[in-house]
Amino acid sequence: MNRPYEGDVTARECWDGLNANPDAFLIDVRTGAEWNYVGIPLLPASLRPPLFAEWQTYPAMAVDPNFVARVSAAVEAAGGSKSSPLYFLCRSGARSMSSAAAMTQAGFEHCYNVEGGFEGPPDENGHRGRVAGWKADALPWAQK
Repeated sequence: MNRPYEGDVTARECWDGLNANPDAFLIDVRTGAEWNYVGIPLLPASLRPPLFAEWQTYPAMAVDPNFVARVSAAVEAAGGSKSSPLYFLCRSGARSMSSAAAMTQAGFEHCYNVEGGFEGPPDENGHRGRVAGWKADALPWAQK
């Protein structure tokens, strides 16, 4: 399938990519409420800390018109460039697709959607975090 960004990766592939390339960034595009109540990804101290930038602003869930400018500035301020790999993470992989596409359109060359996101889809009992994504892959995370 032709995507408007470089590609889709699993949470584990994202983790491996971040650890393999010190120029890479993890960008969590969920809402502040999700960071506070669901948890946040943790990265080793040897890596850049995750960037947190809401794609949609809670509670209205309107797309932030300044998202590209804010993320571009944060990447640059942290020493990155338009050639830095950017891995976008949301709850289940939809908002991260949109944010990866927006940053690609802004000239960033290596934007990836993390399939399954932080929590993944619901399981047969309606619970998230067990089927796919950051939590299901047992990657480090914490309650904020």
